[in-house]
Amino acid sequence: MERSSGFALIGSGRMGSFHGRTLSRRLPGARLVAVADPAPGAADRLARDLGATRAYTDPAQVWSDPEIDAVVIAAPARFHTDLIVAAARAGKHVFGEKPMAITLADADRAIDACRTAGVHLQIGFNRRFAPDWAAARALIDAGKIGTPRLLRSLTRDPGGFDPSRVAANTIFLETLIHDFDTLRFLNPGATAVEVYAAADALVEPAWRDRGLLDTAAVTVRFDNGAIGTAEACFEASYGYDVRGEVLGAAGMATMGDGRRTGLAFSGPEGRLVETARSDQELFGDAYTAELAAFAHAVRTGTPPTVTGEDARAALAIALAAAESASTGRPSAVAK
Repeated sequence: MERSSGFALIGSGRMGSFHGRTLSRRLPGARLVAVADPAPGAADRLARDLGATRAYTDPAQVWSDPEIDAVVIAAPARFHTDLIVAAARAGKHVFGEKPMAITLADADRAIDACRTAGVHLQIGFNRRFAPDWAAARALIDAGKIGTPRLLRSLTRDPGGFDPSRVAANTIFLETLIHDFDTLRFLNPGATAVEVYAAADALVEPAWRDRGLLDTAAVTVRFDNGAIGTAEACFEASYGYDVRGEVLGAAGMATMGDGRRTGLAFSGPEGRLVETARSDQELFGDAYTAELAAFAHAVRTGTPPTVTGEDARAALAIALAAAESASTGRPSAVAK
């Protein structure tokens, strides 16, 4: 009988808790062995709720645990690279939330550590696993859309964020990085070469002088001539909204409409639809599917579907966008 794979979760916040539930309740062949979080009591509470046998306050305790084959990293972004490197050196396969790193040097360090250790590295670009986006990519791969010409990806959060907790360039490194990966996903084989970004604090104008950017639009030029646009805003009054579009020489595909269900109600106020109110509601199945793909890679030894190199390429676009927004000029995408 095939042994199930043991997983440790590092980070027990909102996204970490969702991944923990997936590992403990939704994936046959995966076992959530341990939860690690330095916040007092956090790991104990989540481990107890999910049936994990161990709770650690120091992630380093995970590295020496022989029952753990792989880790899922959902800690704050600034810790991602060091955790990936440490996990790789301990021989653990790694699933990391985006961004993999916040500098290209750190991205290279993470990739090199996993390559040297011979462990898998997969990054959480969940939209690749959502049905609409996967179907669009299948059409592109089948030649039904033709050579991509114009691409679009957008993210609008439902609001309610605390501006004091938003770090500089979060909109590029942690929000739009999904859209940059989407543009690459819908334009396979092409490389981004130049970016122009405009951004401002339009949701929280009082925070503009403190460096908060909460609304942005970015144009990305690719080496095959395609032009992509990505936009994000931290507040959409109607819910969580993620959409995509690719126009090619032979056709067009559009993805996402933010609906909670296919129901439309027609009444005295017109036709109304219910919209999703959170990322976990809209992309719950995609979050589960990306971890299922990672667990399959760990169990079978097959390569992961979203690599460290994919994450590095999206990061390079994000850093160029942040530079462009700061200077007001186009920025070349670093190699």
